[in-house]
Amino acid sequence: MTAQLIRNRAVAVDTWKTLEIAEGESPESVALPDGDILFPLAVWLARRNEIVSRHKRIGLLLEPGDQVEEIAADLDYFVVIAVAFPKFVDGRGFSTASLLRQRYNYQGELRAVGDVLHDQLFFMHRVGFDTYALRQDKDARHAIANGFASFSEGYQASTVQPEPRFRRRPSTIPGSARNHIATTA
Repeated sequence: MTAQLIRNRAVAVDTWKTLEIAEGESPESVALPDGDILFPLAVWLARRNEIVSRHKRIGLLLEPGDQVEEIAADLDYFVVIAVAFPKFVDGRGFSTASLLRQRYNYQGELRAVGDVLHDQLFFMHRVGFDTYALRQDKDARHAIANGFASFSEGYQASTVQPEPRFRRRPSTIPGSARNHIATTA
């Protein structure tokens, strides 16, 4: 059973495979398969030129301990960057996504992978994720229906809403009383 992919708030087909480094292999020795591959950062750093010469579409997998700064100059190569969430309680991927979108202006697909649950989707979207590989035992349709509507809006500034709520004009706030005032002549 494979993870269910949500893209643009709809179930999508995932064409990307993650390159696994088996025991006894190293980033320098692992075979580089063809196709849409998410390369672990260690493989990218060890074999960047070889990957670029062999692949038209390149994906990158970032683990929680990986430093975004190591690939900041290479972001234009990546069609997709997958950020791993090994456990529900590990929030480092939120910071990684925020750095990629806000500091480094990454414009490609930003995918959350691993222990991704519908409870996190609203917050993941706010930091810049646009694709989500739900945990295998979760229902994508339920996640789409419930995960993005946890709150009507956020108070803090975010990647998707750079102005905090107190700085936004009342007429731009959904459900604002000012939106409902009718003017008469």
